[in-house]
Amino acid sequence: MTESTKITFHHRRIRQMEDVTDLVGMLFPGNRNQQHAAARILLHLRQTAVPERTLADLERHHGISRRTLQRTRAKLAHLGLIEHASGLSSRHGGREGWTLSSRMSTALRHFADKLDHWRMEDRPAQWDKEDLLAGLLR
Repeated sequence: MTESTKITFHHRRIRQMEDVTDLVGMLFPGNRNQQHAAARILLHLRQTAVPERTLADLERHHGISRRTLQRTRAKLAHLGLIEHASGLSSRHGGREGWTLSSRMSTALRHFADKLDHWRMEDRPAQWDKEDLLAGLLR
């Protein structure tokens, strides 16, 4: 039986997450090659203060295929964990390459804040509006 490849952010699993291997196991379930590549990319970028122009060194040093590395990098970028730094950006001193991003963590904080606000909201007018909108989903 094959393991599911669907990402699940279950609250218990998030609470038990301790290190990068737990994170990549959650983001790349059922694909050990991409888990390995993602862990190597994240650890490599965490250890470099300036953007790295290329991640090709990881192919040679850790035996990761180019295709796996590119697919994993694309998924990490799509999720907002890493971002491409333009050579025109003064934020990175004109260096071009890949760097860790705060987009996902910022988005998750906003999401948590919105959930808390929604849960604590005490405005009957808003409740009526939401009830009407929910009826339109039928």
